[in-house]
Amino acid sequence: MEPLHLTTSRRDGILTVALSGELDIATTERFRSHLMELLQQARHGDVAVVLEVSRLSFIDAAGLGVLVSVHDHAQRRRTPLRIAGAPPAMRRLLRITGLDAHLHMIGAGCPHR
Repeated sequence: MEPLHLTTSRRDGILTVALSGELDIATTERFRSHLMELLQQARHGDVAVVLEVSRLSFIDAAGLGVLVSVHDHAQRRRTPLRIAGAPPAMRRLLRITGLDAHLHMIGAGCPHR
């Protein structure tokens, strides 16, 4: 089991949270708490949040659930939330579950807002 690491940076109105390791039932509460705190600090619409997941080695159903929960909370706060750098296995999982239609994915060269 690889622990979850979160690194947060802010630049030009974009909060980027880089995830590495595993987002699973053992780490979802830590991730949720971190994101909820960031969303609480952000004022409506003046910041975007990007989850950079290219170094995420594993995600399970609990991890997908927390992504949906955080996304829904961000929408209620009118804070754009995007997922960047999803590895092929994660993109496939999002496509199979239909979550790719609800979570906003961005790729290289795409705007963050």
